[in-house]
Amino acid sequence: MFPIGDDRGPGESGVAIVTIALIVVNVLAFLLELGQGSEGALQSFITAWGVVPREYAVHRDLPPLIPLPYWSTLVTSMFLHGGWMHLGGNMLYLWIFGDNIERAMGSARYLVFYLVCGLAAGLAHIWFSGGSGVPSVGASGAISGVLGGYLLLFPRNRVRVLTRAGVRSVPAIVVLGFWIVIQLISQVGSIAQTSDGGGVAYMAHIGGFIAGLLLVKVFTAGRSRTMLAA
Repeated sequence: MFPIGDDRGPGESGVAIVTIALIVVNVLAFLLELGQGSEGALQSFITAWGVVPREYAVHRDLPPLIPLPYWSTLVTSMFLHGGWMHLGGNMLYLWIFGDNIERAMGSARYLVFYLVCGLAAGLAHIWFSGGSGVPSVGASGAISGVLGGYLLLFPRNRVRVLTRAGVRSVPAIVVLGFWIVIQLISQVGSIAQTSDGGGVAYMAHIGGFIAGLLLVKVFTAGRSRTMLAA
């Protein structure tokens, strides 16, 4: 199933400014990556600004160094991606599901929620990856938090998905449930990897998703009942 859009709940209107801004920043950051020139320069850039668990194990920045504290990569890594497909998939999910959460929370709360979920995702990845020297980048963890919040707030929304039989409308809980299963299966399959193995940081996805589930009610506290209905 390939999601291409969703329903708006009652009372949802206006432009999701923060969601659009996050997409723009992610695209600009990716263009900055492309501007690094050689493959070696790009790899150094990713290693410098991505989350490298080994740095958190030794509590210091490791070469290539950055002009910021080593822990700042928990934020910078959220806006970097490993390729066009990585970027495109993340931005698609953010575009489809992020606007609903932004309208439910309000733009300021939503931005904080997004960043907190991203931080939780990064910490989960660090905790479960040992002393890996492989950098992790991507908005996946923060967006996973958005999906967790969406599942709790809008379980009755319907999502338009592209299938072999054409476009179909299915319950959001089916689409997001399918996504959860894929993450869990992928994480089980990654357990056999060594600490220096590559691949996707699936624990970051799961950590972000759990953070979204736990925090969404806190960030929507006091908001209109009509806005939260779906």
